Amino acid sequence: MSAPADPPRDAISLAAAIAGGALTPAEAMRQARARLEVVAGLGAVSWLAPETAELPRGATTGPFAGVPMLVKDLGGPFAGIPMRAGSASLAGDSGAADSDLAQRFRAAGFCPFGATTVPEFGLSLSSEPAVGPICRNPLNPHLTAGGSSGGSAAAVAAGIVPLAHATDAGGSIRVPAAACGLVGLKPSRGAIPGGPGFGNHLGGITSEFAVTRTIRDARALWPLLSGRARGPFPDGQVLPEEGRLTIGVITDTPEIASERAEVIEAAAAALAAAGHVLRPVPARDLETIRRISARAFDRIISVNLAALGQAGLDLSCCEPLTQAFADRGAALPAADLWAALEAIAPASYALWRLFDEVDLLLLPMLSTAPPPLGAFPTDHRDAQAQLARMEAFAPYAALANVTGAPALTLPFGVDADGLPLPVQLIAPIGGDLRLLELGATLEREGRWTHPIPLFGDDA
Repeated sequence: MSAPADPPRDAISLAAAIAGGALTPAEAMRQARARLEVVAGLGAVSWLAPETAELPRGATTGPFAGVPMLVKDLGGPFAGIPMRAGSASLAGDSGAADSDLAQRFRAAGFCPFGATTVPEFGLSLSSEPAVGPICRNPLNPHLTAGGSSGGSAAAVAAGIVPLAHATDAGGSIRVPAAACGLVGLKPSRGAIPGGPGFGNHLGGITSEFAVTRTIRDARALWPLLSGRARGPFPDGQVLPEEGRLTIGVITDTPEIASERAEVIEAAAAALAAAGHVLRPVPARDLETIRRISARAFDRIISVNLAALGQAGLDLSCCEPLTQAFADRGAALPAADLWAALEAIAPASYALWRLFDEVDLLLLPMLSTAPPPLGAFPTDHRDAQAQLARMEAFAPYAALANVTGAPALTLPFGVDADGLPLPVQLIAPIGGDLRLLELGATLEREGRWTHPIPLFGDDA
């Protein structure tokens, strides 16, 4: 069969090739598996369905009919795909029934065929679980692909699939997307279904969505996964009629490397050229929100792991860092946990009041380029050191999770080593589509091109 005239550079064009008869779902799956075999050394995939597995029912219906995808090994379950959270303690998990989100992916026509690599229980911004495999960045295999959705990001950046399921409790969609040159949307709290039977909501700080190669794929996914064309929120989704927004710009964060601060200025200039108004926002205006968010993240993660142990999960076979977090949670006084949770409301309100002055925030995603593998070790029991490393690498990640705000990252240039220079946009709760529209404005500048094609592009 001849190659399609328009190569499948993303999920939308791949779906069009399948719908137009240039490719069958079975051929698309064979090509995805073939690409996976070529780049297997990246360690992006931790579990693969047998080749004899049938395509799921519904694979020939829906707007993405027949498009292969991969599932993060941490999050709402997909029937038949083991959810092991990168841990030996869950090695016997054979896969539960579909979560609501999994049902929506399947109803859209996606064909999941494997699970992607994650750090154990998501406790790292690099995906290097002790049970393996070690996930490498396709742009430079000596560097991390990020975490905890590192395997998903590596699989998409390596061209195995056009998009992959991902989750975000403290930057876990956005950090890997930023490290691998992808689009990563962390949805508003409550925008995407989390049940039934998925107990890892972490007090409401977790969101599920996907990492994608293009903004248009993320935009097309939105109504399919949220269940509404405009999402679950009635107002503030799209640009106002005059198309003009006030963008709060943060560039004075001292811990951000200079070229990663400069790309924020470049993105701000592009948005100003598109007719938007810029307003400087001092980094100190977010400092209290950052501090409250970091504390809440620490307490919620620690108590969640302690609860898993008390519910019968054998933590003795877990990595030392996981055990340390669980011990930390078990020893945490209830008053300390309550104080951390109680502070979330005023932090969320403070962010909301900031949006009285600006419509969105433009700010750094990562402080440096992706570090070498091993930069986030988990073979130790110093939980505080791990938290400090993660916050230093992604200083403005957790605040969106804790406050419930939607956040988007996308590449907006390359550094001297050819690695992506990402930016981040944050909006008030309900502003997910507005983020995507602004992201599309930046994407049209054409400052990033995926160096590795999606399977079929080089047919």
